[in-house]
Amino acid sequence: MTQPPLAILPLRRDDLPVDTVELARYMVGKYLVHDVPQGRMSGRIVETEAYPVGDSTSYAFVGLRPHNRSMYLARGHAHVRLTYGVSYMFNMSSEEDGIGAGILFRAIEPLEGLALMHARRPGVSLRDLARGPGRLSQALDIGPGFDGADLCTGHGLWIGRMEVDEVPVAVTTRIGLSREMHQPLRFYEAGSPFVSGPRKLLTAGLAAGA
Repeated sequence: MTQPPLAILPLRRDDLPVDTVELARYMVGKYLVHDVPQGRMSGRIVETEAYPVGDSTSYAFVGLRPHNRSMYLARGHAHVRLTYGVSYMFNMSSEEDGIGAGILFRAIEPLEGLALMHARRPGVSLRDLARGPGRLSQALDIGPGFDGADLCTGHGLWIGRMEVDEVPVAVTTRIGLSREMHQPLRFYEAGSPFVSGPRKLLTAGLAAGA
């Protein structure tokens, strides 16, 4: 018997905080949806990282360029970037139009379209389907064609919420960086097994009263 789709409501741009750090925290517990001809893939966002204005590790730090133009769009637009020639990182613009900043979606808890995700990532466990930014993009089939896409439309690739979507949110330092690693700009759903990275950092985040 086919299960009815989850009652996910599209997020409007006005719903999104106009501040990168606040937006990164806000998006934990929200939903990422990709509607494709074969069906719907969706998951609850369990981990994000903030790359605010002036952050030297941000793709926008060098100023407006053709390759980072989507980070300067109004909050709620996709920025998709290939890293190390291997994986696509899925980011979202996070400030007002003309200001370069963003948040990175690091992990989701897969909920709908599991067969479609497994087809793109065969042989992996449910926990590892989209646990980490490269895995997330691969599982949800997010590539460079989505760079600049408006995620507030409610169709195609979009972000949404449920009527009740509050989860316990903790914060810790970012990972995978060579500088500014001390910043507490990585937000995650406390207790979720779908969060990426070393478990000791997550425990430290909780202990810090995040």
